[in-house]
Amino acid sequence: MMIGGSFGLQQFSNLRYQYAKKQPVSPEEMKKYGVNMKKRQEVTLETEYDKVKIIDIDHWENKRGPRPWEEEELAATSAAKH
Repeated sequence: MMIGGSFGLQQFSNLRYQYAKKQPVSPEEMKKYGVNMKKRQEVTLETEYDKVKIIDIDHWENKRGPRPWEEEELAATSAAKH
């Protein structure tokens, strides 16, 4: 019974993904919605790796954000210290 139920659920899952509405979206169509897509030549693994290489990850400073329960004066004084 357990094995039969598993196979039955598998068939329903396959139907769900088989008939899902999947359509490619053109960059012009995305611009209508306010999304600027880059050209495929602009975004490659090598270009993104070069961007990450430039970032200095050895010298950074941990900046603590204000907590909702803190008073604004306390947050302002701690910000003035840094």
